[in-house]
Amino acid sequence: MTETREKLIEIKNLKKYFPLKSSMFKKEKQVVKAVDDVSFHIFKGETFGLVGESGCGKSTLGRTLNRLYEPTAGEIIFDGHDIASLNNKELQPYQKRMQMIFQDPYSSLNPYMNVEEIIDEPLEIHTKLSKNERREIIIDILEKVGLKKEDMEKFPHEFSGGQRQRIGIARALAINPDFILCDEAISALDVSIQAQVINMLEDLQSELNLTYLFVAHDLSMVRHISDRIGVMYLGKMVEISKSDELYNKPLHPYTQALLSAIPIPDPIKAKNNNREIITGELPSPIEMEKGCPFRSRCPFAKAICAEAEPQMKQIDNNHSVACHLY
Repeated sequence: MTETREKLIEIKNLKKYFPLKSSMFKKEKQVVKAVDDVSFHIFKGETFGLVGESGCGKSTLGRTLNRLYEPTAGEIIFDGHDIASLNNKELQPYQKRMQMIFQDPYSSLNPYMNVEEIIDEPLEIHTKLSKNERREIIIDILEKVGLKKEDMEKFPHEFSGGQRQRIGIARALAINPDFILCDEAISALDVSIQAQVINMLEDLQSELNLTYLFVAHDLSMVRHISDRIGVMYLGKMVEISKSDELYNKPLHPYTQALLSAIPIPDPIKAKNNNREIITGELPSPIEMEKGCPFRSRCPFAKAICAEAEPQMKQIDNNHSVACHLY
């Protein structure tokens, strides 16, 4: 995958800060830097995986990219247009092209609407099609996600978790988007169902030329579906690489520790595996000190790590890392 491919999304120095309420002891305004100066891009038709510990900012990054959260600063260039500062009316044509699959298939569906009404809602908002035309589209989409026409009249409580997630996927596909944010889209599902949903997402991507941002903490599943992967730590992007290269040759110490934590199904190999356990104190996302945010937990930290924050460096055409070791 080379840089000559066309970019659908390009993020430049994106920030999303959440203000905290001031207390009687601290009058100055404090913020949580959930996403802090992140830059990367996603090519058309690819799946970009985003991984990291819980609380690292990966879901916030995805939702800011989709403009569900208002960005604090930075650019969000979608198909050549910066959508970061657009108002709701200006944003509407782009919202139609950017959809989302939520993590929880139980809370993301309105329990008082049947399947037809759930999938019809975005069609009614974003298109001028007649009721019969919309109904034909809904029937076609349900077949694509492995459900039946007869399911249209049922309500969410009548389905299993995997079937509910298929309904959520059908809703995201209804208005023929170009980009879909999969925000922990399989983490609430059984392992056997996860594989089915992943395979379906890959088939839909090939058929409909979709672009995915796949946010997850299951590193083995991310490797399976992703073309390239970004690793986040405390609101920062610390490494970006092609999927296989990241797993075979991780550069950042944090990435190495994450991959070392993947469970090994063979008990003999697992016993002989030298896991890299992350130790040390996790820095506060509110009062970040200068230097590398990972240095307090890094076994290779040097003096410069406390003095200057490492910038993203391109090691080769497909691999970049933010670390003073390189």
